[in-house]
Amino acid sequence: MEDTLVIAGRRISSRFLLGTGKFASYTLMKEAIEACGAHIVTVALRRVDKGSKDENILDFIPAGRILMPNTSGARNADEAIRLARLARAAGCGEWVKVEIISDNKFLLPDNAETIKATDVLAKEGFIVMPYFNPDLMDARRLKDAGAASIMPLGSPIGTNKGLRTRELVSILVEEIDLPVIVDAGLGLPSQAAEAMELGCDAVLVNTAVATADDPVLMARAFAMAVEGGRSAWRARPASAGRYAKASSPLTGFLR
Repeated sequence: MEDTLVIAGRRISSRFLLGTGKFASYTLMKEAIEACGAHIVTVALRRVDKGSKDENILDFIPAGRILMPNTSGARNADEAIRLARLARAAGCGEWVKVEIISDNKFLLPDNAETIKATDVLAKEGFIVMPYFNPDLMDARRLKDAGAASIMPLGSPIGTNKGLRTRELVSILVEEIDLPVIVDAGLGLPSQAAEAMELGCDAVLVNTAVATADDPVLMARAFAMAVEGGRSAWRARPASAGRYAKASSPLTGFLR
């Protein structure tokens, strides 16, 4: 049976999404994208400058990828909306990751402002993928506002702490009829596999790949873990038990 991720009517070939920040060079970033096969690649709008005579990050995004600018740096809905419109005007397309952070210490997203921005941008034809604190009611509000997916954080951005919001994310998978993509905080491929085993549709990773000693190898490792985790979820794992159960019969031994 075919198992395809579809977002806003578009078939997505990889369930591993990759961010482009923190890489030592654009060349290394490109190699990592190619190694993991990421179909959707995020980029901060402030790093896009088509008129620059220096290296432009867009020149290093492999062909055939969906470029998803994010509104990194936005502190409220108005700023996020402005950034999204600038990205579209610059030729970056309709996809946008809404990221609104006014908390400078923990860098946690502002759900209320994210919902406002999602509502406006979805009405303007953007394919909106909002990053937010995992909350069921807010997830429903984002869906009503026109979100194409929801992107709950696994743990605070850049921390590599893993899926600390596991129970909340599990509720979203069960209750929200939109692709659920864990974004932020995943530090190891095993943590990405854990998210996929819960039934998440994809994960987005940046820091854990870009800051690894070998980003290309780490990108490939994450992609493989995502595929394995998805297969495990589809296989419907056996439930955990309290008591031991022999895998081979204990009766009739040596008869």
